[in-house]
Amino acid sequence: MWPGAMLKEVLCSLFKKPATHNYPFVKIAKPEAFRGKLNFFSDKCIGCKICMRDCPSNAIIIHKIADKQFEAEIRLDKCVYCAQCVESCPKKALEATHDFELASLSQDSLRVIIK
Repeated sequence: MWPGAMLKEVLCSLFKKPATHNYPFVKIAKPEAFRGKLNFFSDKCIGCKICMRDCPSNAIIIHKIADKQFEAEIRLDKCVYCAQCVESCPKKALEATHDFELASLSQDSLRVIIK
């Protein structure tokens, strides 16, 4: 290999647009069917727990807090964002949002309880 072997590639790269996006400052458009953080509607939940049984990573736990009132504990650190729970819920009490920026240093902040 001679020292100037990359010179042609370097010169060509000077005139090309960058292949990356300036992500934190420029947000990219997400597809319509994007599956992000889960949202739970407690007023629609009937407590059938089908979402718990269908979750492949056991990331959802439904707790009964009163007569016909339920809360969902969603473990975002376990969730694989497949939205199987959203598809299986007969009352549409779960929805997948477009929120995906969920990085955290604390595992406790990734445990969400929605009443």
